[in-house]
Amino acid sequence: MGVYHAGSRTVQERLGVREQADHVGRAIGEGIKPVAAAFLELQPLLVLGAADPSTGQVWASPLSGTPGFVRATGPHRMSVAGGVPETDPLATALATPGTPVGTIALDPRTRRRMRLNGRLRPTARGFAVEAEKVFANCPKYLQRRESYEVVGDRRRGVVVRGGELGPGQAEFISAADTFFMATVHSGTAAETSHRGGNPGFVHIDSPRELSWRDYPGNSMFLTLGNLAADPRAGLLFLDWTSGTTLQLAGEAHTEFGTERRVRFTVTEVVETPSAVPLRWSAPEYSPANPEPAG
Repeated sequence: MGVYHAGSRTVQERLGVREQADHVGRAIGEGIKPVAAAFLELQPLLVLGAADPSTGQVWASPLSGTPGFVRATGPHRMSVAGGVPETDPLATALATPGTPVGTIALDPRTRRRMRLNGRLRPTARGFAVEAEKVFANCPKYLQRRESYEVVGDRRRGVVVRGGELGPGQAEFISAADTFFMATVHSGTAAETSHRGGNPGFVHIDSPRELSWRDYPGNSMFLTLGNLAADPRAGLLFLDWTSGTTLQLAGEAHTEFGTERRVRFTVTEVVETPSAVPLRWSAPEYSPANPEPAG
């Protein structure tokens, strides 16, 4: 399969950016270069997206560990020590050989991010991903956080599940400056991308619907291309101070108009207090962030 599938091509052609997408797409490869391998080994956080093979729902989940828990163990393989708890929506996917996964390693300290997509294989220490697509993204809309600390006595709280957003969860999202989005394509591939902006850039339209403006990016339209073919999506919101996570599963579609927007309908909600044992410093917002509409 080429760099772009029909869904991405449809969006690129609709917006008149196919030539630009072809140029940017040359940076996408199958191998993990030495600079990418070095970057992975410095990260304490990895976000993974996939479809749960038992339900078909798409989710994005965080994995954390001592730097080095994610590493390249060959030019086409990334290994991860550990995994997710049994209560995580992707626990079944991470135990299923051949699951298509999309991963993103994002470093707020340097405002760098790297994406690696491929097929998952469980291992004795965690899992490995056989790389099919590896590339870096620009720092646009990525908030800088200078440092983090590991909170050793942080304990994961009781998981709260529901079918719509409660008032506190809506406030959590309204205050967010970052979220991660997982999408899939034809059961053969998955993508996990980052979305960022000033707090308020994600709108709560109802307890079961969110929307956000799709800011200009690299013109590849991998995520929106997936949605054009398969509306399933998963969102991950992370409290960078408390470690609490909010995972949403549902469907999304893009509205093309004078302002391009993505609208997400919630079907499942999973909130986990203190899920990630990292406490990051306060953000310095990206100068590229537009001011949220009032």
